[in-house]
Amino acid sequence: MKHVSSFVVFCLISSFVFAQSNKEDIDIIQSMFGKQKKELVQAYMTIPEDKKAGFWTLYDQYENERKALGRERIALIEAYAKDYASLDDKKASDLMNRKMKWLGDYAKFQKKYYDLVAKQIGGLQASKFMQLEDYLENNIRLYIQDQIPFIDELDKTKIQSSVQQ
Repeated sequence: MKHVSSFVVFCLISSFVFAQSNKEDIDIIQSMFGKQKKELVQAYMTIPEDKKAGFWTLYDQYENERKALGRERIALIEAYAKDYASLDDKKASDLMNRKMKWLGDYAKFQKKYYDLVAKQIGGLQASKFMQLEDYLENNIRLYIQDQIPFIDELDKTKIQSSVQQ
């Protein structure tokens, strides 16, 4: 019953909570690390003084594009929440294809910025930056995944409840 209640609450607030994608990412990072994302990047990176201005300009561009991709991810989550109870082969395939496209777009985005950052501050520091970005993104994805019910989770909950009664 807990899963059913959680899912209903999730559906009711998903458009409010997940539409706040950028705020959500910031809140997740803040709660995990006690710092804003930019502070984490500043603390982790070793950027020569003469290259800092160029790097931070690229970083701001990177963040703007990343946030746009985040909004697309949230749209997928909202579509999943909306269609969760009535998923069929077509809807599930559509959502999965949209997710795969998003993953491809995200990989292209990372490659684009890796190349730009590497030109600005060198391959080692660009790799460090991307490694940190991957770490933060993976933590955000895990947090979001933990909030979303698996396909058929509600049906399994119903089965377990009826067996226990």
